[in-house]
Amino acid sequence: MRFDVVTLFPEMFPGYLSQSILNKSIEAGLIDVRLHDLRDWSKEKHKNVDDRPYGGGPGMVLMVEPVVECVESIRSERPLARTILLTPQGEKLTQRKVESLSDNEDFIFLCGRYEGFDQRVVDILQPEEISIGDFVLNGGEVAAMVLIDTLIRMVPGVLGDENSSIQDSFSSGNRMLEFSQYTRPREYRGFSVPEILLSGNHGKIREWREQESLKRTKERRADLLPSVESSDKDIEPRNKK
Repeated sequence: MRFDVVTLFPEMFPGYLSQSILNKSIEAGLIDVRLHDLRDWSKEKHKNVDDRPYGGGPGMVLMVEPVVECVESIRSERPLARTILLTPQGEKLTQRKVESLSDNEDFIFLCGRYEGFDQRVVDILQPEEISIGDFVLNGGEVAAMVLIDTLIRMVPGVLGDENSSIQDSFSSGNRMLEFSQYTRPREYRGFSVPEILLSGNHGKIREWREQESLKRTKERRADLLPSVESSDKDIEPRNKK
């Protein structure tokens, strides 16, 4: 899977790209992330890519020409790339949306700054607009990182266990929040690991995890369960000494 990121601040990415699963995936050739400095496409003497908005108002607006020409250059190499503009005005990102996007191999991410892009960027390039939530960031770079992080989990070979992405909260294979997890030590400050998880009975463990997921979802995100009927007596309490 390849990501072409159009940004004013490519220096924000090296630290992120050099860590953990993403770095291993890049080294293994599963993921390819390429950064495009928007200033490289400026025709201005001082490499400016923004200007004051027509009609007045605060802030600066990213100019249409460098953005369009940068993206068109990428598209000439990757004609099937899906172009995504990260903006709080876009469709809200969900796990189902991530799963639908993961059918694609190539992406172009447009990271906005200041007061956003000249509207003609959208009119000409027709990008898909995606928001990671109802809040405003200083720029689209962090949102691009979020989207990259969610998408690479869908690439075969990226995760050590292919079932991990299926069991994640909000995935299409699991409409409930993920169950509680435990590891050593067995006891800590009066809290102990539920005995069922130590039993070796995988059928019972699976049932316990399903009930734990249901309990957590009902408590925290009941809106995810409009068609599920379950009584509280069916849900085991968490084990505490």
